[in-house]
Amino acid sequence: MSTTISQEKADSILSLLKKHYPNAKIVLNYSNPWELLVSVILSAQCTDKRVNIVTQTLFAKYKTTSDYSHVKQEEFEQDIKSTGFYRNKAKNIIAAAKLIQEKFNGKIPKTMEEMLTIPGVARKTANVVLGNTHQIVEGIAVDTHVIRLSQRLGFSDQKDPVKIEKDLMQLFPKEEWFGLTYRLIDHGRAICEAKKPKCDECFLNNVCPSAFQFPHFK
Repeated sequence: MSTTISQEKADSILSLLKKHYPNAKIVLNYSNPWELLVSVILSAQCTDKRVNIVTQTLFAKYKTTSDYSHVKQEEFEQDIKSTGFYRNKAKNIIAAAKLIQEKFNGKIPKTMEEMLTIPGVARKTANVVLGNTHQIVEGIAVDTHVIRLSQRLGFSDQKDPVKIEKDLMQLFPKEEWFGLTYRLIDHGRAICEAKKPKCDECFLNNVCPSAFQFPHFK
């Protein structure tokens, strides 16, 4: 385990996050597990806000995994172009639709192991989809906000998302795993920004090892 914080401090940070973000939850819009999977794949290197704009039209155009598996890649690329990295995303989403139809009867699987066989799906995506659509918690979804905050708060000194996830799973009880992701994301968006964290406004500034350690406070 590569945390640099005491269990006591980690617990107090968690209770403060719970107090300040009691209703933290996913902000992607979707109406079924497949739509969530598509949204999460599109959200890589893209804001959730932009994804929600794109999927509003996308989900009206393509209704089923069958629709996605029959679309021409060039056409689909144009549909999702504004989310960035659209060639790769289009290729993965179309391949995912085909595999889910052939292997899982068009249904999103319910285990981490099966989820990881889907093109474009790593542990983060699998955790988000399993937790939000099946209430199955096998781990902690580690996105860019979770990586940044885990490092700043001393939860992990790793860079690799899978290793960070392992540290978080050892540090916090399983019943907190699902909510932790969204509390960290909310805090990352509101206060602990990538370039200029607002340490002076932060309710964690007396327990955070990185508080005021940034150039704009020097």
